[in-house]
Amino acid sequence: MVPGTAAAMLPASEAAKIYQTNYVRNSRAIGVLWAIFTILFAIVNVVCFIQPYWIGDGVDTPQAGYFGLFHYCIGNGLSRDLKCQGSFTNFSSIPSGAFKAASFFIGTSMVLVLTCIGCFALFFFCSTATVYKICGWMQLAAGTCLVLGCLIYPDGWDADEVKRMCGEQTDKYTIGACSVRWAYILAIMGIMDALILSFLAFVLGNRQDGLMGEELLGDSKRLNIKPFSI
Repeated sequence: MVPGTAAAMLPASEAAKIYQTNYVRNSRAIGVLWAIFTILFAIVNVVCFIQPYWIGDGVDTPQAGYFGLFHYCIGNGLSRDLKCQGSFTNFSSIPSGAFKAASFFIGTSMVLVLTCIGCFALFFFCSTATVYKICGWMQLAAGTCLVLGCLIYPDGWDADEVKRMCGEQTDKYTIGACSVRWAYILAIMGIMDALILSFLAFVLGNRQDGLMGEELLGDSKRLNIKPFSI
């Protein structure tokens, strides 16, 4: 017997069963990776929301300091000490309406992703395809909120506190002498993560639907169930 011909001589039913087994195994492996990267995306989202390093001082800035979504620290020009203000629980302390809106959208994105992780428990109670699709919609919504937050945030750069740190030439979508910091860049990268993860979730959900259909078709053939006709 020529090596490699054994697989070719397998009956069609056996070959289909082997293919289906490999298909299920690969889908589960991809599903595990999707879950891991969803958790990592949630961590990124929480970090972007909490850390106040969206923009910061530069070499030529009048004052030292840095700004986040709702928390910021600015020096007084007389010492190295920074005065920190702002809290998400106290919206009146946030220096700009745009910062408030960006905080809301990024916070909503964080809640959606954490809720998506909580939905992993539904795998034990609901259809796998349904859970994937629920999580996919949540991740897509989280990505949309990230987009809105990142687009709205620079609209608040004309606030007096930002101008005090970055210079009078600072204006909406013009950062002046300051620079974009790592948390803002991480949030932009999170948008791509959300889109990729949501796309993968929908693909996995559709695969599960297709696999379920194949299993039902195989069961009906084994039981010799014929379609109902009038």
